Amino acid sequence: MTKLTPSALQAKRVLSGMRPTGKLHLGNYMGALYNWVRLQREFDAYFFIADWHALTTDYADTSRIRENIFDVALDWLGAGLDPERCTIFLQSWVPQHAELHLLFSMITPLGWLERVPTYKEQQQQIGDVAAGGKDLSTYGFLGYPLLQAADILVYQADLVPVGQDQVAHVELTREVARRFNFFYPGATLDAPVLPEPQVLLTPSPKLPGTDGRKMSKSYGNTILLTDAEPEVRSKLKTMVTDPDRKRRSDPGNPDVCPVFDLHKIFSTPETQQRAADGCRSASIGCIECKGWLADGVVAELAPIQERRRSFEAHPQDVWDVLAQGSSRARNRAELTMHAVREAMQLVQIQTPVTTTSA
Repeated sequence: MTKLTPSALQAKRVLSGMRPTGKLHLGNYMGALYNWVRLQREFDAYFFIADWHALTTDYADTSRIRENIFDVALDWLGAGLDPERCTIFLQSWVPQHAELHLLFSMITPLGWLERVPTYKEQQQQIGDVAAGGKDLSTYGFLGYPLLQAADILVYQADLVPVGQDQVAHVELTREVARRFNFFYPGATLDAPVLPEPQVLLTPSPKLPGTDGRKMSKSYGNTILLTDAEPEVRSKLKTMVTDPDRKRRSDPGNPDVCPVFDLHKIFSTPETQQRAADGCRSASIGCIECKGWLADGVVAELAPIQERRRSFEAHPQDVWDVLAQGSSRARNRAELTMHAVREAMQLVQIQTPVTTTSA
């Protein structure tokens, strides 16, 4: 990947989103939000709550989607996303996403969608109806990577911050852009209508949950960003440790201990060293080690929770943030759609294109 200078970074547009599944946990924070807060200071950043994407698997019950949107917005603002520095918006409030998705569906080969790795994986994991899973034999589920492509390309995003497991989705977006530009080169031949976005690999440590598996709501092993200190300490007390350290007097191995994996992220270097040395020499017990970890986690969560409470006390302000961000997003998305319709020689409504806040 080409190294970007600070001046070049200012001109780059970055876009990412998150499905509204309710209150976020530490895995969501370290996997995405922590990096987003940094990126908003370096890029022209767009972050959206992907409520349409939530319907791809949870279409049968939408009763909590509004509540979940609000909780995600609160957690984003609490984590430090600043509407003065970035554009925070709701996917369904920007209809251009749906329009571009529809146009892409006309030109995208079915095989491109069927070969996306997560399509078959999720079909097997949560799509087994006979085993009590969800019916995922819908176009919405098959086509969600195409909607993702529209999410990215409607802003002509330069960079998409993802982990390694999402690289295939960005590559599909690049293929869709390439195919569109081949069919519809537009009036300006030296610049494609839809530039191909680049992957921005962001550091995202895999956080173990309290049972040692990846932290996930589906496993019930999470520490929420909203968990109060007593709850954090209670959850961490039950966390699995080195399976070979069965007694207090047994030396442990921090290199295979999920608790120490969290120490590496939330504890100071000094605390990490104390925990590692104490574990290996059996001079401390696991409960003491977990207490030190809890100190670091609580310290990380405290400012997030304080900011979150201030926004939670004024719910209309949160919806206003989404409304204003969605307005800015619609303006920018419409610039792209004007160029797309022109390239496809579609008849356009004769209204002026807004160029402010682009």
